[in-house]
Amino acid sequence: MHLTRKHGMNPIKLVGTLLVALAWMPVQGWAAPILGAQLSDFAVLGASAVTNTGPTTLTGGLGVSNNSSPTGITGFFGTLLNDGPGTASGAVHQGDAFALTADAQLSAAMTSLGLLGPGTTLGADLSGMTLAPGVYTVAAGVTNLTGVLTLDGGGNANAFWVFQMPSTLITSSSSIVNVINTGAGAGVYWDVGSSATLGSSTTFSGNILASTSISMGSSVNISCGRALAHTGAVTFINDVVNAGDCAGSGAAGSNGLSGGLSMPDGGGLPVALPFSEVSAVPEPAPLSLFGAGLLALFVWKRKNAGSRSSHM
Repeated sequence: MHLTRKHGMNPIKLVGTLLVALAWMPVQGWAAPILGAQLSDFAVLGASAVTNTGPTTLTGGLGVSNNSSPTGITGFFGTLLNDGPGTASGAVHQGDAFALTADAQLSAAMTSLGLLGPGTTLGADLSGMTLAPGVYTVAAGVTNLTGVLTLDGGGNANAFWVFQMPSTLITSSSSIVNVINTGAGAGVYWDVGSSATLGSSTTFSGNILASTSISMGSSVNISCGRALAHTGAVTFINDVVNAGDCAGSGAAGSNGLSGGLSMPDGGGLPVALPFSEVSAVPEPAPLSLFGAGLLALFVWKRKNAGSRSSHM
């Protein structure tokens, strides 16, 4: 009897390699998004109150973390007062455990973003600038934006921008923040030391994480992002906040620009997601690779069995 051994990569070794890769995955999976699972459900989260005048539209959840009374949220349908005319596409939470957990995640997110340090220091007014991904500290001023600010991801679908605002965030009327040349993994974070004020008709992008409160003038459009206040109120006048997939924006599919960074589960120094070309085709899922490896092993065994029988 003569047994023939075919040369080439041994599928058993291939499967072993895949198993090692899968074993490594849970370690990498310990990283968590900057915005926790509960927090990312909200388009708007206040602490003391959320108030609205006019047909404000929220894509995402609505909540207050520290006020379970009927007057904790006013001017929105679906709340305890149910007084409209504002609407939210997601669930409403008024001082319940879900909202309290989200607020704790908001505090953790601000702490983690602060660990990134000051990055590049800029003046108070960001108007006319085109900024690459990175960390920036913006000085306080009468206004931080009077015109157009462009955030250019440079073709990285996982681009991120963090704006450290030690004091306030203020935009003038009709200001614009545009996000371009990035994709579904992008993230924009405005880490505000006290309160944020967006002037009327401002078109804004990114997640506002305010230590105190957020106030919006009439017809403000957070076209991709969130308004999250840790200790104070959030106020609206006929505005829009979109924490969804942001279709039609420069970061379509980004879940309200909540990507770009991950942090250790429970908090810590954020880490940038790896570069990913905007036009790149996603790699096969790891479980698919594992299945392919098992299939290769099966085929190899069948061929090997056939080779043995032919030489007996």
